[in-house]
Amino acid sequence: MMLKRFLAGLILTLLAVLGILESRAPAKAVLTSGDGVLRLHVIAASDSEEDQSAKLAVRDAILPLFARAESYSDARGYLLSHGREIQTTAEKALRDRGIDDEVQLSLGTETFPDRVYDNLLFPAGDYDALCVRIGPAEGHNWWCVLFPPLCIVTENGEPVDLDTVETESWIVNFLKSVF
Repeated sequence: MMLKRFLAGLILTLLAVLGILESRAPAKAVLTSGDGVLRLHVIAASDSEEDQSAKLAVRDAILPLFARAESYSDARGYLLSHGREIQTTAEKALRDRGIDDEVQLSLGTETFPDRVYDNLLFPAGDYDALCVRIGPAEGHNWWCVLFPPLCIVTENGEPVDLDTVETESWIVNFLKSVF
């Protein structure tokens, strides 16, 4: 009977260790090319608290416009055919905050640092990007992946750092309930 308990405990411990290791696994895939990726880059007018908040309001207004894009071509096509609507949406977000700054949109290639989204590493490099410049565009910026849709943000408007996301293991919970 003691041997059975020991073996059961050993098996459960091994399963728990495997579960913990799996939940802490690094990015599983590395993007090898920027093809098929459209990034979003929003640059605030300045670093004032008001302009930084306005930058996030512009971001929040623009993101839903691309929600229906099912491919890079859809997202890029929407951008090219609805540029004025995107600009008007961004400007309305500013006007709603009492800000009269102009918004300039551009589509081009920009250099971005390494970033992990949803277990996919986007290595530093050049990517197609919709750049939204607010006013003189002299403030800190905000960026993410517009397509595929990986613009995941926290309540304070920063991209989610998936390395800090805590996961829960059913194996660990099971062991806690047994012991």
